[in-house]
Amino acid sequence: MRTADQHASPATKNGRLENLEQAATINFRNELARKAIHLFSLSIPLIYFFISRSLALALLVPLTAAFVGIDLARFYIPIVSRWFTRWFGWLLRKHEQDINVKRLNGASHVLISAALCVLLFPKIITINAFTILIISDSTSALFGRRFGRHRFLGKSLEGSMAFFVSAVIVILAAPKVQYVPMEYIIGIIAAAVGAVVEAASVHIDDNLSIPLSVGIVMWGLYVWLLPAVNVSGLH
Repeated sequence: MRTADQHASPATKNGRLENLEQAATINFRNELARKAIHLFSLSIPLIYFFISRSLALALLVPLTAAFVGIDLARFYIPIVSRWFTRWFGWLLRKHEQDINVKRLNGASHVLISAALCVLLFPKIITINAFTILIISDSTSALFGRRFGRHRFLGKSLEGSMAFFVSAVIVILAAPKVQYVPMEYIIGIIAAAVGAVVEAASVHIDDNLSIPLSVGIVMWGLYVWLLPAVNVSGLH
């Protein structure tokens, strides 16, 4: 998950962001490890392409429940807390460790997001939106942290630009319904919206806000601009 400490610093100097590497609450090496693990989530849209929605939900719902259950248990059960901290504590951000706030970690939010997208959206939209989350969130987090200097909404312009460019690449490569030019335009518009939503997601987890906003925009634009295309045709 990428929050304000990852892609933007609350402190500015002469209208420019401080170096995000210095401002982050997790060191860059551990950030790389987080994003490497994050990339394993690409298996979700890849597998979903070949299976039905019902099977995907049958796999995702219990997996999500297990992850969220353990994630919550670490705040209330000492033995779980010690085990979790020993093995995964080095990957957690400061707000994810706060026993008073009790925020779910990034992995839990990713799985919740995946289950919601599969439940709510047509398959082709879920695959595009969720792949943007995994690729573009990771790209913008690392790029913004290394090169972020100028503020954009709650985060950095450089990270948001990296998000948009990588999201466009995803749109060009990801499957479509009929592969007509308008589908790519729809995807690029949704990618731009996703970049803005991601930059504004300071107090809400962007693992939720990104795919849901991208999915809603894509679906709405399909209905408006390509009403003859059966976007739900891929089961």
